Amino acid sequence: MNYSFFSQSKYSKKNYKNIIFCFIYISIFFTPSFTNAQELSPFTTDGCSVFPDGKIEQHNLWLKCCIQHDLNYWKGGAFAEKLEADNQLESCVRDVGEPEIAAIMLAGVRIGGSPYFPTPYRWGYGWPYPRGYKALTQKEKLEVKQNIRAFKKMLDSLSEELN
Repeated sequence: MNYSFFSQSKYSKKNYKNIIFCFIYISIFFTPSFTNAQELSPFTTDGCSVFPDGKIEQHNLWLKCCIQHDLNYWKGGAFAEKLEADNQLESCVRDVGEPEIAAIMLAGVRIGGSPYFPTPYRWGYGWPYPRGYKALTQKEKLEVKQNIRAFKKMLDSLSEELN
């Protein structure tokens, strides 16, 4: 009697090895991104990412709009929250007197800010990739608040040093 799996299987040794390789590959490279979903990185901002922070004569004209938008993108959340964050950016830039720029920026963030692109400015970039559109849990909201407090404390400390 032959107890060999391969002699009774329609799969060859090569196919079996390929299946094991794929399983190990998926386990190593994809499992950590799902299991570490609770680890929020500290808030960072790059201003308006791949867009100017203002006009030539006013270099930082809508920078504050972008920083608030970055804060919303960093924490992420549900799809409706992304739409609201994008609308707030558009409104803020329009309020500084640049409705045409606001419309361009809105189109850019709607297309380029997807959580499914592995970019440093994606929706929910504070969380490990991929997170997607996912409402924050109470625990995650608390983590966001703690990170924001730490960021404000660092800014206050920096401000004191500069004065």
